[in-house]
Amino acid sequence: MKVRVGLGQINSVVGGMRENVKKMSEVVEKAQRQGVQILTFPELSVCGYPPEDLMLRTDFLKANVEAVQEFARSTVNTGLVLIVGFVDFGNDIYNAAAIIHEGKIRAIYRKSILPNYGAFDEFRYFARGRKPLVIDLAGIRVGITICEDIWVPEGPMGAEVVAGNANLILNISASPFETGKPRMREEMVGVRARDYRVPIIYTNLVGGQDELVFDGHSFVVNHKGEVIARAKGFEEDFLVVDLHLEEAVLAKLHEPRRRQVESFQECEIVSLKVEKNAPSDDVPNRVEMLKGELGDTLDALVLGVRDYVKKNGFSKVVLGLSGGIDSSVTASIATLALGSENVKGVLMPSRYSSKESVDDALELGENLGIQTFVIPIEKAFQAYLETLEEVFTGFPPDVTEENLQARIRGNILMALSNKFGWLVLVPGNKSEMSVGYATLYGDMAGGFAVIKDIYKTAVYKIGRIINTRFPKPVIPENVFKKPPSAELRPGQTDQEKLPPYDVLDSILRMYIDEDKPIEYIVEEGYDEELVKSVIKMVKNSEYKRRQAAPGVKVSSRALGKERRLPITNHYDPK
Repeated sequence: MKVRVGLGQINSVVGGMRENVKKMSEVVEKAQRQGVQILTFPELSVCGYPPEDLMLRTDFLKANVEAVQEFARSTVNTGLVLIVGFVDFGNDIYNAAAIIHEGKIRAIYRKSILPNYGAFDEFRYFARGRKPLVIDLAGIRVGITICEDIWVPEGPMGAEVVAGNANLILNISASPFETGKPRMREEMVGVRARDYRVPIIYTNLVGGQDELVFDGHSFVVNHKGEVIARAKGFEEDFLVVDLHLEEAVLAKLHEPRRRQVESFQECEIVSLKVEKNAPSDDVPNRVEMLKGELGDTLDALVLGVRDYVKKNGFSKVVLGLSGGIDSSVTASIATLALGSENVKGVLMPSRYSSKESVDDALELGENLGIQTFVIPIEKAFQAYLETLEEVFTGFPPDVTEENLQARIRGNILMALSNKFGWLVLVPGNKSEMSVGYATLYGDMAGGFAVIKDIYKTAVYKIGRIINTRFPKPVIPENVFKKPPSAELRPGQTDQEKLPPYDVLDSILRMYIDEDKPIEYIVEEGYDEELVKSVIKMVKNSEYKRRQAAPGVKVSSRALGKERRLPITNHYDPK
């Protein structure tokens, strides 16, 4: 019982049905040349994931159905069995997989477990499928599942193995990246494989879609739950694996607990005439390496920037260079993503800019090989002060004058964007965005916030990794050592208004990422008044975050669609 399976890990574009089908067709040609019998593509691979409210448009739904039908017709002489994700649209809307063979859709599986947490909102769009599906390929029985179906122990996989006698499970997925997620996925799928004693093919989407990044890392586990093949991360890949199912079938007979599954007892079984045999020679299993949590996180940021820029029709980006760690890391990520010729840096020194910050910014630009402009803001700042002098008479300088400088810089960057068509990158980090230590319409101005989901302490760590990704370090050592400062007044440092970042980030992780109450955070050893002051800053800055640019999500609780709190809110945590 040998079967050769191909995993088509593609980078789909939401709404780009023609380009998505073209990519799939190219993978079909590769699969034919390599003797593949079953070829899988990711969840909603035809229309891209997540289409969000595009799925409330009947023209979009019909175009997606027509695209999968056209793709099916194009595969008529391939001999392949294809598993393709699309939106099934008839009496309702379903997240579905089309099973295609000899030019026709032979069966449709509808996803039954719909996620509705974090970045997922599938209850808003989809009806639940109610029937597990097993494809019988000349005695090899293959169960079909989609993403969340396999994350729940009581999902359809149990019925497919028990009632449908499946001896192989295919899962097509669009699982977004979070730091540590690739390893967690494999551990979870390994548990399912051991529970039911069946190999599992897990085909994941790759690519950036707005805030989300899909990391790929498609993989195969055997019936013991061991990873025997893994595709590359953060890039398109085509993985081929040969599975000999005799040992798995024997192991399944020795696992009586699987027979206790009571849910999803009915199972649809569709038989296909498959004349194509697996080649006699086995392909060697390819197992790509995982880079570790922060290495993968950096790759996610790079891919997120590259796809956001290119998929939205831009070619070049611009950002302000302050000589600090945030703009240094952001510029370096942009260079890794787009190439130095497509990144523009702008130094906008004021009367308060230190010489070492200007020198650090210039050195960074030179090390990265990016074009760098120096546009002093003194004249514009003085003009603002003179314009406001009469109305400000009698009021001492305060944060107003500080924010004027940030807003002048934002105006300059947006002017360059308008004139040359460059996308403005925002360098703010999660620590600052959480507590509102950023200027609305100033350093928050721009189109895409690269490190929006990275706490300040992690920004420094990622900066160190970045310096290993270039032939020589690009971020100057002084950037890592000097105290962080906005340099909007003499002698200013971040810690005048904020606690040390290691303390701040620990409090924010517990409060934002884990929703821990104040008493829990205090019990962890943090001063109660400090904790309350940090939480007050977080609450009072909700209106700013609502107006912030989108940015790459890499955590389990990104600011934005995953953390939805009202701006008008009189609840004070005790």
